[in-house]
Amino acid sequence: MGGRGMRVTRRLPLGEGETSRTASARALLRTAVDEETGDVLTVAVLAERVAWAAALVSGMTGELQAAHWNTADVDTLASGVDSDGRKLPSNAWMALRRLGWSAAPPEGVRVNDRIVRMAQEQAGRTLRSAAWRADVAAGVIATWPADPAKRSPQEWDAVREAVPGGQLVPSGVIRSRTRQIAAFAAKQGRLPVDVFELEAPPRSARMLLLAACDGQQATLERGDDPGRVLLRLQLPTRPDPRSHRDWTWVACPITLPPTVPPGAQLHLPTLRVHHGRVRAELVYTHAVPKARRTGHTIALGVDWGLNTLLSAGAVRLHGNGQITALGTGGMFRAAGVLAKQHRLRRAGEYLHAKTDKYERLNGGDERHCLTGKHAVLAEDIRRVSARRSNLNDALIRSAARWTVDQALTAKATVIYVEDLRSMEARGMGRTLNTRLSQQVRGRIVERMRHLAAEVGIAVVTVPARNTSRHCPRCLIPLRHRKAPDRPTTPGWKWALCPNPECGWQGDRDTGAWQRIAARGLTHQAKTVVDRPSASMVIRSMVDKLEARAVVTPASTVQIRRKDRSKTGHTRRQTSRPAPRRRRAPSPARPTGPAGQRPEGHVHTGRTRLPRAAHRHQGVTTISAPFPQPSAPADQGRPHHSRHRPRGAARGAGFHLHVHATPPRWAHPTPDTTSGMGSLR
Repeated sequence: MGGRGMRVTRRLPLGEGETSRTASARALLRTAVDEETGDVLTVAVLAERVAWAAALVSGMTGELQAAHWNTADVDTLASGVDSDGRKLPSNAWMALRRLGWSAAPPEGVRVNDRIVRMAQEQAGRTLRSAAWRADVAAGVIATWPADPAKRSPQEWDAVREAVPGGQLVPSGVIRSRTRQIAAFAAKQGRLPVDVFELEAPPRSARMLLLAACDGQQATLERGDDPGRVLLRLQLPTRPDPRSHRDWTWVACPITLPPTVPPGAQLHLPTLRVHHGRVRAELVYTHAVPKARRTGHTIALGVDWGLNTLLSAGAVRLHGNGQITALGTGGMFRAAGVLAKQHRLRRAGEYLHAKTDKYERLNGGDERHCLTGKHAVLAEDIRRVSARRSNLNDALIRSAARWTVDQALTAKATVIYVEDLRSMEARGMGRTLNTRLSQQVRGRIVERMRHLAAEVGIAVVTVPARNTSRHCPRCLIPLRHRKAPDRPTTPGWKWALCPNPECGWQGDRDTGAWQRIAARGLTHQAKTVVDRPSASMVIRSMVDKLEARAVVTPASTVQIRRKDRSKTGHTRRQTSRPAPRRRRAPSPARPTGPAGQRPEGHVHTGRTRLPRAAHRHQGVTTISAPFPQPSAPADQGRPHHSRHRPRGAARGAGFHLHVHATPPRWAHPTPDTTSGMGSLR
């Protein structure tokens, strides 16, 4: 590092139209130096010393959470004022000290005050987050329905009135909490008092929240190299330090990830030990363009699907109020990844069922013959869960990056996404409901907001009502059928507008993202910022604005184009067109049975390409083999044993085994079975 440099400052200069954005990046501590002895610490030794400190913090955190895991203490902390009516500090460890909630290390162990701060900070964050769960559970218990499996409309209104902010709470959250309470009632024969009787205190993670410390415990300094920083912190030299001499300063150089801007303001990281290595969650703040709530003219609409995870496209709002689509949009297909997720989910369910059976058989006896098999299955469950988690993380990053790239390409300043509260898996069968509920839509939207904030693009959620049901051009209910280019694929993928004056037809997801983007542009004045999550949202629709949320065909919109009057000489063009094939002599015929390369891309003896026998020729159809011998004179000729596939033609596509996509139907057959609606 070239010696100690300047300490990281706390103020970030901002220009006009900029705002600060706080993010995190992951780095590894690969080496360290003990400043007292001068010894170089290996990765294993450094991880061991960090683990000792994290174990001390985790133990104090667990005791503090268990002591205050009750309704009275959580409500006091969530109220934001102490017993004297003074406002509590925003830092969790300071609020706990104001309330007199202290933590102490084990007897005989000596730690400094900053270690206690980290334990109080971690416990305070957990107790604050439990307040919302306690309010939801209290509202459900107070308005317990006659039939927990199915509430009446009056019971739904009552439970939403009892829960603070219940009109904005998703129905799935209330249902899951109801199932949890019903399971407790079936086992205990009574309703629980509160959520703290339903759930035990959560386990405390083994980590070091250095953000709760000051320079007496940890410092972060920059050196001459802008891509590296020096982290200095005190770590114990033994698992049970007896005095302050058992704590020494350790210097850890950190290489910054490329995602951290050079001028970003760095904060003290959070340290974790994972698989024998120390991970540092580096938190940094940097200046980004400020996203606007209103004033958008180009927007990207995003629709959610099952196999087609995302469908997105851009629309433009013209000065006369008309909205046009910019192209046909795109789709993010993740059928293969989702299929693998479902296979892993089924494997996990099977392993959990088998583990539960072994637990019932052994009865908690560690000397039982099934104890070893139970341990093996527990390890298999952990591995399956890790694979599912890694697959979800990769899917989240890819889907969010694809969406933001679509917005950047279209020069959109806002992304309108369906409100996830309405994406509830119900009424589609057990298998399909499970597949829908297993998707990671919420985390994709969070990652999307994270990436969009870097470039000043706003991400706004809009109500998802009737986005796939109504026509994007005339708002008339659509008719759905199978896609004309995929007649053997089940489902209702294709949408047709029954209005003869409109006649729009297309993929139902394409119509959905057009409706979402048009609804967002017309309702952008209704965009508000949700205080708890700090996200932009459009909560309700206005009929007058919804009537203007139609996508007009681009051919009917008058667009001002630049003047193309001739101002100079016409560029000279060659009279000879480009050759159809290379004008090069054929190479000499090689010796042996190998053939000769033709002179051009197309065989010289071929006059026209054959056509497929029918328009629905599948992609797995093989090319036509050589003709079979039909005369006795041909009995001695070699021939192929393959049969001639029905309806196949060699060269009917770009490859012998690939055929061109059939054209869309310009005038589809009238739908006489229009009693079917959208799956949504």
